[in-house]
Amino acid sequence: MNITGVIITFNEERNIERCIQSLKKVCGKIIVLDSFSTDRTEEICRMHNVTFIQHAFDGHIQQKNRALKLADTDWVLSLDADEALTDELSESILNLKLNPSAQAYAFNRLTNYCGHWVKHCGWYPDTKTRLVMKDRAHWTGVNPHDRLELKEPGKVETLNGDLLHYSYYTKEDHFKQIDYFGKIAANELFQQGKSCSIFMLYLKVCNQFVKSFWIKLGILDGKTGLLISIRSAYATYVKYQTLRSLNAKSK
Repeated sequence: MNITGVIITFNEERNIERCIQSLKKVCGKIIVLDSFSTDRTEEICRMHNVTFIQHAFDGHIQQKNRALKLADTDWVLSLDADEALTDELSESILNLKLNPSAQAYAFNRLTNYCGHWVKHCGWYPDTKTRLVMKDRAHWTGVNPHDRLELKEPGKVETLNGDLLHYSYYTKEDHFKQIDYFGKIAANELFQQGKSCSIFMLYLKVCNQFVKSFWIKLGILDGKTGLLISIRSAYATYVKYQTLRSLNAKSK
């Protein structure tokens, strides 16, 4: 079972080395598909002798499918640049290499938010399929919320160990991503002909807070859980308010 690790990047100098180092433990080859970074991402990648390729970014799903096709092994392990394997997860992958029993493998993802590991708010276990037989899987979903799935029904197993996700170092990182992802998601909904009334906008915002803080037990994460819940509700507002603006302009 030879595995190629693939990563897509854009200005990931803060994260990429940690991601590459974790992949080295289980992958014979690592490919980075970069969207013309302007920071030290390329320099760091070349220091670690990975295969570094550049292509213009045309969507998360499109770019990740492109990276998937670049691999020349039967198995591909796809990570985001801000993710890394724990030692336990690396050991689980090494143990199955001699006798894989499924067509895809999923991991529980644990997110670090401004220095705190988040166990609630609907953020954990956040199971992600990331190790797949290349020809049996593809990236799908709606940008920017991509997911890796088997093309046809098959066996997917969840491995022991967490996939660490270093998503936000500061609150500014979170607000920047809310704005970035919100615009992408709103545009996707607009292209699908979706709309949202002002009543539905505020209903969705309130529902998101209740879901994150109360239903998904964000309250148990204390102040961090409260901040995440408030900002998740704000992210919902940004997405649907942007959609409303797009619809208003089109008229």
